[in-house]
Amino acid sequence: MKFLLIVLALLIIYTIYRTIKQRKYIHILTEDEFKKGYRKAQLIDVREPQEFENGHILGARNIPVTQMKQRLVEIRPDKEVYLYCQGSTRSNRAAELLHKKGYHHLYQLKGGFKKWNGKIKTK
Repeated sequence: MKFLLIVLALLIIYTIYRTIKQRKYIHILTEDEFKKGYRKAQLIDVREPQEFENGHILGARNIPVTQMKQRLVEIRPDKEVYLYCQGSTRSNRAAELLHKKGYHHLYQLKGGFKKWNGKIKTK
């Protein structure tokens, strides 16, 4: 029982540490803040292609987080990068990868696509 409590405490500490660290390099934006800047930036949907085809933010490019390492050449490090996924998990992973590769202007849609009320495109 004591061991489980220690493991749980360590897991909570690690999660808090990772969240604080992540907030230093990714800016979480409300939908209104996101709308103000995404047209001038690189708007990237990091969901899988089928999810993208079912609906995505108008103007977004689909670079799934599972393919991001292989497709980094498609993302300019000198321009702002606006990321989103269905919620926030995959865009967090994408931001972490991009940060490690030297990208500094990273923004994420708070709540992800499921909270988006703006224009969308479907195929």
